[in-house]
Amino acid sequence: MSSSEYVERSILSLDTELPADSVEFCPREEFRNILVCGTYNLVKGEDGESEADDVSKKPQERNGRCLVYELEEDSMDLKETQRIDTAAILDIKWSYKQDTPNPMLALAESVGRIQFHELRGQEKILSKVQSIQVAEPSVLCLSIDWNNRLVPQDTGALIVSRSDGSISILRPHESQFEVDTTWHAHDYEPWVAAWNYWSPTTAYSGGDDCKLKGWDTRTSCETPTFVNKRFEAGVTCIQTHPFVENVVAVGSYDNTVRIFDSRKMTTPLTEVGVGGGAWRVKWHPSHTRKNELLVACMHDGFKVVRIPIDQSGQLDASFPPIVSSRFDAHTSLAYGIKQRVLGIRILRVKATCASLADRSF
Repeated sequence: MSSSEYVERSILSLDTELPADSVEFCPREEFRNILVCGTYNLVKGEDGESEADDVSKKPQERNGRCLVYELEEDSMDLKETQRIDTAAILDIKWSYKQDTPNPMLALAESVGRIQFHELRGQEKILSKVQSIQVAEPSVLCLSIDWNNRLVPQDTGALIVSRSDGSISILRPHESQFEVDTTWHAHDYEPWVAAWNYWSPTTAYSGGDDCKLKGWDTRTSCETPTFVNKRFEAGVTCIQTHPFVENVVAVGSYDNTVRIFDSRKMTTPLTEVGVGGGAWRVKWHPSHTRKNELLVACMHDGFKVVRIPIDQSGQLDASFPPIVSSRFDAHTSLAYGIKQRVLGIRILRVKATCASLADRSF
């Protein structure tokens, strides 16, 4: 650990019973105290060995749960308001649509299925409105992302990466979502698919084939707009900056987070070693702290990385990114992360973290 790194302490810890891998605060201001947590559990056989040790005999069985919490800001406690048993959950994402009474949440499940839930505000609980099978039950939905972050008046489209190497896009049709497009994107698992929030028809994907690809979703996506093969391991996470146009963060199993200009996605502007394998990257949700990036580093905890972006939104690649703080309380894989501003004028951030194996967050 660098002497310049600040070690964060936990302000609360909860046992989620099943291994936690994803956490998301609701982005709507009136529901900003609502946190959801997704869990993923590989069912073990009677002898205690996971079915991963005997996959040739029968399919793997996975289960999970979606947990809903309400944050009580005065006490900084999380009160559980609901738990929903599901197949194993690999990703959860809130839609950014603003002009509806009930925020929508999408769940990516291990049985090739996407669930859509609405948050009932008064009860602080989720209500399922649709379940859509996007692939065979043996296929995992690995990641999801909405393209309406900067256009919250739109219902938005949901992009889904699948363990069979394919990517699907779900679009609204009347009152339901439908699979609009599916294409083969990677030779191995595409761990992530994400939108360019500034260009809602542009998507990116990264996979275990060590490739980062771009897609123009106005086309059939038979050919990527670019292919970046300059990774030493699988590409695992991608997020476009919500406040600075043309800035994209990309993480990899090779322990490095790279910052790209979206106009030249084959050569990074700058990069930083984070250790442990970067599984998720999340830009700070406040525009006043646009230079901070939270990273879940799998085998090396959670870190805040300061990227050389000034208040005007300019990135100065002559200054290297630095790891400014870290959180190491989890004893095993660090997978899920989410930041949240605790008040309109308060710049304090609560970084909620989820660890896959030790069950807590």
